[in-house]
Amino acid sequence: QVQLEESGGGLVQAGGSLRLSCAASGSIFGIDAMGWYRQDPGNQRELVAGFISDGSAIYAESVKGRFTISRDNAKTTVFLQMNSLKPEDTAVYYCNADRSGMRYWGKGILVTVSS
Repeated sequence: QVQLEESGGGLVQAGGSLRLSCAASGSIFGIDAMGWYRQDPGNQRELVAGFISDGSAIYAESVKGRFTISRDNAKTTVFLQMNSLKPEDTAVYYCNADRSGMRYWGKGILVTVSS
């Protein structure tokens, strides 16, 4: 089992910045990929940014140039630096990790961007 704990969400004005963190614990050996998804009411959960199995980072088109994903040397904590935030970035952000064919999710953290 992999446990994921998110932190860093909150309320910010449009144009502002937030940094999300996600710390993995438990059976962390063999995690293939980690990243961030988001979901707002009425919409499906969508990928925001993530590290895939070859170590490269991928981003949703809507956040390219504004968001940056990074991780610590142990590759057990991922960060999402969100700049130039827009009201449409308002959502619950979920951390995810893939390990041995299983997908794990954090509980989610709310990001609210006011106009």
